[in-house]
Amino acid sequence: MANRYRGTLYVGVTADLSSRIYQHREGGGSEFCAKYGLHRLVWAERGDTIDDCITHEKRLKRWRREWKFALIEKGNPEWLDLYDNLV
Repeated sequence: MANRYRGTLYVGVTADLSSRIYQHREGGGSEFCAKYGLHRLVWAERGDTIDDCITHEKRLKRWRREWKFALIEKGNPEWLDLYDNLV
């Protein structure tokens, strides 16, 4: 989640991405997202198991911002909101 191009970022894990993004947009997803106005889904990826996903989430949270930007921009160079493409 992001608030704008190269802005504040949030990394999380969920079993139901579209519902979780909706929660974030309505202010109920997380205090962090609500505080910083993070409503834009700019990157998502699937994992095989929830344990794999949690391990990957923890790894990404330790990454430098520039590495996260490069990951996002590899698949979404314009930082478009991908939420409408989920359905």
